[in-house]
Amino acid sequence: MTKRKPFKYFKTSPEIIRLAVMLYVRFPLSLRNVEDLLHERGIDISHESVRFWWNRFGPMFASEIRMKRAERLRSGPQWYWHLDEMFVKINGERHYLWRAVDQEGEVLESYVTKTRDKKAALKFLKKTMKRYGRPHVFVTDKLRSYSAALREVGAVDRQETGRWLNNRAENSHLPFRRRERAMQRFRRMRSLQMFASVHASVFNHFNSERSFSPRANFKKNRAAALAEWRQLGAA
Repeated sequence: MTKRKPFKYFKTSPEIIRLAVMLYVRFPLSLRNVEDLLHERGIDISHESVRFWWNRFGPMFASEIRMKRAERLRSGPQWYWHLDEMFVKINGERHYLWRAVDQEGEVLESYVTKTRDKKAALKFLKKTMKRYGRPHVFVTDKLRSYSAALREVGAVDRQETGRWLNNRAENSHLPFRRRERAMQRFRRMRSLQMFASVHASVFNHFNSERSFSPRANFKKNRAAALAEWRQLGAA
């Protein structure tokens, strides 16, 4: 069975669609900001087209990136996972965005719930471990839901807590917070879940840790990430 071509019935070229989706997800821009940026480059589209492309192709691009990353991570040892939850308001109501971050600062999984009890923590843990395996150490804050969930999966002896140990997860929230402000918050759990997952995958893909590598290496990594992005969704 041949693979379906995702861009088959679109008049706009795949290169422009990929560029619009990357600009909207990667940077704290509004739909109209992306429209204006593309217009300056001679590409005349509506912000509603950007919205449609993001909803249609964003999850597909993120899925490809996540699949390759999961295969790579499962093939080697995983030392640390930093688990943390952040507050996100949807229509004025508080919800919780659970996030797992590895020792290099890459977001592994995002999961939205209305509560932060043992049931929510357990579902988040099982979902993450099913995709990426099990690390040697789980670094968490002192929320009791983590201990209860880790005890349920038989990994409570791998838990570590400390005042500054979970800074890796806390710092990983900042790019999402900037993006959240640009979008003027969310209105549904489903849209929050989808955007959080896609944003994490795209941010990981282009995050080259420029402050920890020489300029030459950073330029090579950036070019490789961009070249790989241009191949997403290719038949």
